[in-house]
Amino acid sequence: MTDSITVTGVVGSDPRLHVTTQGLAITSFRLASTRRYFDRAKGSWEDGETNWYTVSAFRQLAQNTAASITKGERVVVHGRLRLRAWENGEKSGTAIEIEADAIGHDLTWGTTELTKVRLARESSDEAGGHVVEDASVGAWPGAEAVSTGAGATDAVGTGRDDAPADPFAAEQHAAELEAAI
Repeated sequence: MTDSITVTGVVGSDPRLHVTTQGLAITSFRLASTRRYFDRAKGSWEDGETNWYTVSAFRQLAQNTAASITKGERVVVHGRLRLRAWENGEKSGTAIEIEADAIGHDLTWGTTELTKVRLARESSDEAGGHVVEDASVGAWPGAEAVSTGAGATDAVGTGRDDAPADPFAAEQHAAELEAAI
């Protein structure tokens, strides 16, 4: 059974884009969600406790998230809730993760403008080779054309090469997701 969740909150860390050796794009960031309530006795709005989530996005959503979201922005995240126990020497705890299906700015706090990204389409050439037609008009910032063999090109996001590897073993996590799909 899959637990769906929708959370609004503030991006607590700059999104980190990581591309696995298999070419799977993964973006992760921390999200802080604080419940606000009106305290009638004080006559003012108060903050409750803050819940922290690690949000992971994959494929095109990962590319678009890395190009669109920055630390401090208010966002809405919808996806699947995943709880994992962890141990690190003497410490242990529970990691609360959201595998995102959709991420966007929270329009309660401001406006945004959408720039549509068209994906590259794959086809076969007459010799049976693999060709990628570049249909990436308005591609994400930092995109560039690179050779994928046999004269084909593909739109690939460069991301940030200085970004550290995902602390939650992004490649292993991606492999688990690929197997589940």
